[in-house]
Amino acid sequence: MPDSTRREAEDRSEEGSVSLPDLGDSIDAVTFEQILEMDDDEDDREFSRSIVFGFFEQAEQTFKKMDDALKAGDLAELSSLGHFLKGSSATLGLTKVKDSCEKIQHYGQKKDEAGTADEPDEKKCLERIEETLVAVKEEYAEVEKVLKKFYGS
Repeated sequence: MPDSTRREAEDRSEEGSVSLPDLGDSIDAVTFEQILEMDDDEDDREFSRSIVFGFFEQAEQTFKKMDDALKAGDLAELSSLGHFLKGSSATLGLTKVKDSCEKIQHYGQKKDEAGTADEPDEKKCLERIEETLVAVKEEYAEVEKVLKKFYGS
């Protein structure tokens, strides 16, 4: 996002269009605010709430599938699931979750974490996915707590 667009969005926040708590460094406020701007009613936030809580369900199901694929040693499935969750977390501005999911996607493709170099050792890729999966679940728990607090749940 260009700096001027980011500043304009931040200026709108300062003008009070949307009241956001401190989202920390795990949630991109500008991206999340774009979701909030679609709410018809700022009091109940029905639209954004449905998207966020739908993501929670989706993430929980995806983590279970990732655990199963990890046990099976299925790198292609892990890559696909990482890609899937990366997209939905990016939509909400969940930057740490997105970044970890991208690493899982790359490791599943037998690449390094950036996806630029080949890593032919499948065992090493699975170990890296296992470590990253622990981290992404922690990152997810952090944003889930912040967002549930935001929605008063």
